[in-house]
Amino acid sequence: MFAFNLGRSIAKWQAMARSSRSNDWGFPRWREYGASREATQVRLCDRHGCEEPGNCPAPKSPNSPERWYFCQTHAAEYNRGWNYFEGLDAEEAAAREQAERRDASGYEQSRYQSWAGSGDGSRSRDEMRALEVLELETDATFDDIRLAWRRMAKSNHPDVRPGDKDAAKRFQAIQAAYEVLRTAEERRTWKPA
Repeated sequence: MFAFNLGRSIAKWQAMARSSRSNDWGFPRWREYGASREATQVRLCDRHGCEEPGNCPAPKSPNSPERWYFCQTHAAEYNRGWNYFEGLDAEEAAAREQAERRDASGYEQSRYQSWAGSGDGSRSRDEMRALEVLELETDATFDDIRLAWRRMAKSNHPDVRPGDKDAAKRFQAIQAAYEVLRTAEERRTWKPA
């Protein structure tokens, strides 16, 4: 009786093992390759008349979760004509851009591909603003920066212009700009001891 129950248990186990085998690529392979393949679903390009696979999502409108799915050719065409700030005036576009940057949640803006404007990419946006405060070109050396800082600090110092609140604010901006540029220069020229 014991042997009969054991044989029944083994047969049950073997039946379970056969039915629960996965279709993975493990060893030993019990079926030929491709035996259990289902049809692959392919999303077609949303452009009318295009029969290519639509693998490239594109937004239907700003701030909308809905997407078009184009082939690479039509996605490139769509992106060339896309204007995120369409319908906004300059102030609203600047406010939207600022909000997007603020919500970027810790991702550092690339120094080389930013919206900062001119420059060779070796300076950050803060450094570019500091150069504007000191009224210098983007390719100014640190000696030029130091000379401009001294000249502007002397002319806007609160001891030279007592009671002039605009000069005091300008002096603080000049000091902050110089500090940004000085720390950036130290970072660039730092060598481990």
